[in-house]
Amino acid sequence: MSEYKGIRGFKVQTLSTDPVASAFSGGTWSSGGSLNTGREQLAGTGTVPAALAFAGNATGIPSSTLTESYNGTSWTEVNDLNTGRSRLGASSSGPNTATIAISGGAGATNIANTESWNGTSWTEVNDVNQVRVLFASFGLQTAAIAATGEGPPGGAPHLAAVESWNGTSWSEVAEVNTPRREVPGAGVQTAGLIISGNIDPPITTNVESWDGSAWTEIANVNTGRNNAASSGTQTSALTFGGYTGTVLSNTEYWNGSTWTEINDLANASYVSGFGTGTTTAWKAGGLLPGITAVTEEFDAPSLFSKQNLGQVYYNSTANAFKVTQQSVASGTWSSGGSLNTARYGGYGLGSGNSNNLNFAGYNVAYQSLTESYNGTSWTALSPMNTARYNPGGGGTVSTAALAFGGATASNLANTESWNGSAWTEVNDINTARRGFGSFGTQTSTLGVGGYTTAIVNNVESWNGTSWTEIAETNENKTDSYGAGSSNTSGLVTGGTNPGGQTSNTETWNGTSWTEVNNLNLARGFLAGAGLSSTAALVFGGENPPPATANTENWDGSSWTELNNLSTANANGSGGGTNISAISAAFQPPPTGSSAIEEWTVPTQNQTITVS
Repeated sequence: MSEYKGIRGFKVQTLSTDPVASAFSGGTWSSGGSLNTGREQLAGTGTVPAALAFAGNATGIPSSTLTESYNGTSWTEVNDLNTGRSRLGASSSGPNTATIAISGGAGATNIANTESWNGTSWTEVNDVNQVRVLFASFGLQTAAIAATGEGPPGGAPHLAAVESWNGTSWSEVAEVNTPRREVPGAGVQTAGLIISGNIDPPITTNVESWDGSAWTEIANVNTGRNNAASSGTQTSALTFGGYTGTVLSNTEYWNGSTWTEINDLANASYVSGFGTGTTTAWKAGGLLPGITAVTEEFDAPSLFSKQNLGQVYYNSTANAFKVTQQSVASGTWSSGGSLNTARYGGYGLGSGNSNNLNFAGYNVAYQSLTESYNGTSWTALSPMNTARYNPGGGGTVSTAALAFGGATASNLANTESWNGSAWTEVNDINTARRGFGSFGTQTSTLGVGGYTTAIVNNVESWNGTSWTEIAETNENKTDSYGAGSSNTSGLVTGGTNPGGQTSNTETWNGTSWTEVNNLNLARGFLAGAGLSSTAALVFGGENPPPATANTENWDGSSWTELNNLSTANANGSGGGTNISAISAAFQPPPTGSSAIEEWTVPTQNQTITVS
């Protein structure tokens, strides 16, 4: 009898906990020792297990002078501030033995006083130039920043002013881009952040980064909030708690390029005191909504298992086999950096929400604008040779693209090729028209359907040199969406046919078109993202006007409704994949919009089930 040995297979790693994207992602909040006196609108500094909390409003003690020191287990009352206050700032990046208390409010009066703490007592030092409350502050006892906030009662509700402290006096420096109040800050004097806050209305998701001389808008938080707390540095920070009409427990981590939601606070709260750290953080007091003395400590583990897409492992604690993967159904939309110039009816393409090219469109006049996106901000590049509206396009990266057709006062046949720095005119498409469904690359593109003097089903193929008419689609349509990465494989869906909006979807195999399952919602002027005939995303559009926010995913056989856009839109542009996409530059006329939304699918650990 044969004996079978060495059965082929692979090893599965055994882990006691699920892998995480970073140490911060595996961080958790735990209970700490409660303050002796609960309060809200207080300030703090230090790291676990050595922190300092001071001032704030306590029950029966408004604008208190109270100061407490923490040893990781319990709080001890130490010498009081000279001037009681709340809604103040602090040099929150320093140790618990050296900080400053900055400005703030004492009842109905806002004060300019600055006090310095030496580990034992408070000493009054030079005042701020601009009295303020509810502002962002960060830095050290000898080098700090106070930014934005609210001025004196009856004064500016949102200050743009920023001041820098050199250990002796305050000096005015460059203003923030978006004034706000009820905003936290993190970092040091030459490298910091201001995060979210209130611009009355609304609450903003905007984040700005400070390099010591200027403020730059960077990637937005996932959940805008006011009266939150923060901790960390310019490249590694947390923001937690806050208020949106609802008290929040949400915690988000900043890795220097994106914000990620991680483990929540155990107690949702706002207007709390906060500490600093790059692997630890703390919060104390605040409103739950009642005034609380509760302290929580955040700890990011130094030892953790790194999450890798596609890994299979056995979780010995959960007694389950798991896989790390991205499920499109869990994707969500969030705000991104705004375009430099608002418009609609342009074209967008790229490999994801951090690599996108957007060109053409309409804003009072036909546009030749070209902008590229790096995941944070848009950069204006060389314009097209011919301005146009509703063109077709092809390209899977922002450095190599094709633009063709479109319209000004009449339909165009012009084709232009983009090499990453400039547009070059190449051979025209055979039939001038606008409103294509198109897909492909700079050298291998399909232009499908569109509008001449009527809605057509013409299809033309680009081989990098010239256009050739090929097999027509089954349905005449215009203002549809096309997905694919070459002229031999792709799909076209939605749009408008002679009878109105359509849900029709057709796939292309390089030879012929096949009708497949329809969209759930018929619509025209829709946008999308997809580099494959088996994986695509569509969003927005009209059915009929007004616009819709609906998002649908194509898995190669059917369309599934997913999380909607935050803002319904039509005649916008897209780009990317069904894992990472962008929605940009949409109506209303005559100027369009500069607003951006980014689609992101998180990496998740999911249990493997056997049916």
